[in-house]
Amino acid sequence: MRAIILLCLLPAAVWGMFSWDPKDHTTPRADHYLKCYDQESCGCCLMERQMNRMEMYFNKSVYHMHELLMKSKTALMNMRASRSAFSVALNNANNMTCFGPFAENMVIIYEHVFLNLGGGYNVNTGIYTAPRSGFYSFAVTVYSKVSDVNQTIAVCASLQKNGMVVSGSTEKNNEDQEDSTTIVVGIGLNAGDEVAVILPAGCFICDNKSHYNTFTGFLLYADDHTHYTTA
Repeated sequence: MRAIILLCLLPAAVWGMFSWDPKDHTTPRADHYLKCYDQESCGCCLMERQMNRMEMYFNKSVYHMHELLMKSKTALMNMRASRSAFSVALNNANNMTCFGPFAENMVIIYEHVFLNLGGGYNVNTGIYTAPRSGFYSFAVTVYSKVSDVNQTIAVCASLQKNGMVVSGSTEKNNEDQEDSTTIVVGIGLNAGDEVAVILPAGCFICDNKSHYNTFTGFLLYADDHTHYTTA
């Protein structure tokens, strides 16, 4: 008997948790519940109705949570796709070996890879291809050494974007047996732009496993809505 009384009182207790009109005909099977309500039955059908509404509320909550989860996953994938960074060195030789001099300008191909996050740097061509539009930072250090103190050292390099010089540096003298120079720039790139280090004609660089010659770059932030000019 007590169980029956509690069962009938349960709808009244649950009623305050949810606000709706029991005569709301937009609710599924509203006619059935309305009939139960009008007949002032025990209240079991009303409790069933309330549980049905709770189920609908729960399903909507789950749906919205699923939407938020999908948006979060998409944002995370975009963040991972935006990551791009590389750092390479000329070679990994035990003994000092030189690249150049040549009769014409040549792309310096850095063979030793420290990092190539996103795969933007091509070890076969020496060219870095921007995966996304945005603002990038690049740093180039070149080094050369000669055995004869009277020999003129010509250590020089230029950073090029799509075949056009962005920045360059040259050091030519016969005052000592080694010289180095460094370039650090920040530039805007469009997706697909190519960046490379050029060794000008007549210059040469030398390296070993100490990695005196390095080329490094990374994406500071992506900006797919901005177009960056080549000049």
